[in-house]
Amino acid sequence: MFTGIIETLGKIHRLQKEGGNLHITVSSPITEELKIDQSISHNGVCLTVVEKEDSYYTVTAIDETLKKTNLSELKEGQLVNLERAMVMGSRLDGHLVQGHVDQTAICRKIDRNDGSWMFTFEYDPKLKNITIEKGSITVDGVSLTVVNSEKNAFSVAIIPYTYEHTRFKDYEIGTMVNLEFDVIGKYVARYMELR
Repeated sequence: MFTGIIETLGKIHRLQKEGGNLHITVSSPITEELKIDQSISHNGVCLTVVEKEDSYYTVTAIDETLKKTNLSELKEGQLVNLERAMVMGSRLDGHLVQGHVDQTAICRKIDRNDGSWMFTFEYDPKLKNITIEKGSITVDGVSLTVVNSEKNAFSVAIIPYTYEHTRFKDYEIGTMVNLEFDVIGKYVARYMELR
């Protein structure tokens, strides 16, 4: 489980395809503290550390993960949002995040306000995921509050700290992001569907 509070940014050092898998080697300020078999969220995708050397560590994304997320779009030198799994008993500053991406979305609009930014994302409604006004959403692993909830789109307001310390500063119109919808909302929606 994660909280959606990004701990640091990592930089893609190497990408290596092997069959349907993609081995992703990352350099990060937290590499030294990592252990083999530890779960880390990369742009909201929970991946396991399989190798570690110096300031680099490697995780592997399987074909299923690559099809459902933006990890197949990664380029060497690109930044990724990183968060280690939460520690039970500590503060939950974001919301409960599983690191299981539901689908991707495309950035459709960026408005710069006086001291903040409003990003609008559009997603495929056929997968029946929903947002609610003032509900929680995870965008590339970042826990955010939904603004302007629509059937296939929503906006989020970004403060300067989040803008500077996450990938939001690199987003532009057309950027693909990973979405994880609120787990409680997903259970409620599924329950209603079965009734």
